[in-house]
Amino acid sequence: MYRRIKAFLDAFRGGFTLCRTQVHAWIHASATIAVCSAGMYIGVSTVEWAILGFAIAIVWIAEALNTAIEFLADEVTLERREGIQQAKDVAAFGVLVAAFAAAFAGFLVFRSHMPW
Repeated sequence: MYRRIKAFLDAFRGGFTLCRTQVHAWIHASATIAVCSAGMYIGVSTVEWAILGFAIAIVWIAEALNTAIEFLADEVTLERREGIQQAKDVAAFGVLVAAFAAAFAGFLVFRSHMPW
């Protein structure tokens, strides 16, 4: 039982590290708060909450994996190496794609609630 609790605590520590060390995590946190606030304000449906929640989660997952790759790469070496830079760039692209997909999903959800 102790190991399971410790695993959860380790995971939460990782989340705190992500938010403490990554500027983009603050941007994601701000967007998460804005989207959730707007969703509560306009009263999105259960299905729309599921779409928004999934989109938010995908962005956070991508950012966490990107940060983990950056931390590991920096542990290997801080010198400029092409393969490590490519790995970091590809991971960053994953975050970018997730963010664009989430923004599009949010647009579709919120567009249906606009009066126009």
